Amino acid sequence: MDKIHTGGCHCGHLRYQFNGPLHDIAHCHCSICRRVSGGIVTTWITVPSSAFKWLTGKPAQYESSTTCVRYFCSNCGAQLALMTHLSPETIDVTIATLDHPEQAPPERHIWTDSRLPWLHLDEHLPGEGEESL
Repeated sequence: MDKIHTGGCHCGHLRYQFNGPLHDIAHCHCSICRRVSGGIVTTWITVPSSAFKWLTGKPAQYESSTTCVRYFCSNCGAQLALMTHLSPETIDVTIATLDHPEQAPPERHIWTDSRLPWLHLDEHLPGEGEESL
């Protein structure tokens, strides 16, 4: 039986859940994630879209590229998820917005070609210059 994982934004306006194992977790180093989050890296888990649902609230959307739509709270600004047209059967969820992010350690790095040269984080993990889908 799959475990149900829950999370939400800072102000509590948005809540979500998904079921399944906590795997396919990656630190993203792309410049778009940095700009939209204000952080130096964003850590994502990829889950099947069919396993994910919004419990409360309706997220605002931002099309950050021609292939990617990001979902965030219009009240507190927290970035919670993204969907890419390149992989429409999945949704990526920000690990930091999980109720228990400590249960979801990263497994790899993606978009390392964009990594900030002074950032040293989980260097033992494998990395991809770009993300392979």
